Amino acid sequence: MAKSSASSQWYHGSTIPFAEPAWSRGCPSPYLKDSHRKLRAAMRKWVEENIIPYASAWEEEENLPTDIYQKAAKAGILMPMAAGKSIPDVWAGRFPIIGDVKPEEWDGFHDFIIHDELNRVGGIGVPNGLIGGVTLVMPAVLKNASRELRERISKEVFSGQKRLCLAITEPDAGSDVAALATEAILTPDGKHYKVNGQKKWITSGMYADYFFTLTKTSADGMTMLLIPKSKGVSVRHMKMSGSASAGTAFVDFDDVLVPVGNVVGEVGKGFKCIVSNFNHERLFISFQSVRGARVCLEDAISYASSRETFGKKLIEHPVIRFKLAHMARETEALQSWIETLIFQLDSLSAADAELILAGQIAQLKAHSGIVLQNVVRDAIQILGGIGLTRGGRGERVERIWRDVKAISVPGGSEEIMLDLSVRRAVKAVEILRGKTGVAKAML
Repeated sequence: MAKSSASSQWYHGSTIPFAEPAWSRGCPSPYLKDSHRKLRAAMRKWVEENIIPYASAWEEEENLPTDIYQKAAKAGILMPMAAGKSIPDVWAGRFPIIGDVKPEEWDGFHDFIIHDELNRVGGIGVPNGLIGGVTLVMPAVLKNASRELRERISKEVFSGQKRLCLAITEPDAGSDVAALATEAILTPDGKHYKVNGQKKWITSGMYADYFFTLTKTSADGMTMLLIPKSKGVSVRHMKMSGSASAGTAFVDFDDVLVPVGNVVGEVGKGFKCIVSNFNHERLFISFQSVRGARVCLEDAISYASSRETFGKKLIEHPVIRFKLAHMARETEALQSWIETLIFQLDSLSAADAELILAGQIAQLKAHSGIVLQNVVRDAIQILGGIGLTRGGRGERVERIWRDVKAISVPGGSEEIMLDLSVRRAVKAVEILRGKTGVAKAML
């Protein structure tokens, strides 16, 4: 198909089948505007120059250089990564946005694109180590922190001076958050909380200057504290099966004194802070999954088009095309579901979206992990040995293979997400029918 001047805006990136979303393969989309295309082009250029050439080395070194975070801040990547579907007024105009997108133009599809382009690196170690803390913590700080704390932390983080991480999970408390044991006790003078406890599997904890930590402050109450890396805080690197550059850490708090001004949200209602960002966290993980699936398709089709077996190209074997077709159908369906939910989130009020879409987003998060597991498995089958080799032509798929369970387990396990999706659907129906005493007028 020839590219006319009218249709050329719908072509971008790789020409390998299924390597890009339909809106980059010649198919018009009702969602994309010029600002989205500007962001896509700018983000792709930055990632190809600053991330992709070095990703394998960073994974082997199990470390991200400090200057890459500072480069991301200068390029205008950090604040938009934290913003979600809109740029908050308190951040607009104060921090740069890559692609020179105007703050008032920013929507859920800009959020999708900026994450999508970063995840072309293959695997989630580098993205999570670089922007995981920004994406998972700053929305909660924005919504719940005091003005003074919000202003100070926003300036430090978005300028690239400081980094932070989400510290919830403990050795004996994962999805069952109520079982956490990290304790914060108010000092007699009322000026500090003394924190003792441990956190485990903390993404980007090795890089963090602040730990956004859920603590137990009473028998039945939990409080969020922003704990600076200070006396009594120690971290050690955890060697995971994948995501080596994510800086996953075991964190110890030993009589750490935290100013009461570092409380985020209400004392005793810390879980509310975490819940406030669940939808965006689960969407963020789904973004990682769909681009990971496209990376697998791109590299598998590229290899199958050049590798010869039994006198013909791999892609000429019907069984290989059969595998690729199944990989593509799952990926394209996942993309469509994500786009639909983004549009709905942009169109609904926060309260309506929470009621109607929270269960669907939980289901999407679980589904995206299932899709990526299926797609990367078949990509490995097509690539053969090079798909199991670190470095070289199959390196992106090999990283995704190691990282895939880090998609389906963190952020809510597959089983819990699927159960939650049904429970939320039933609850929504009850509310809509007026069975719970909640006014129908809320919709």
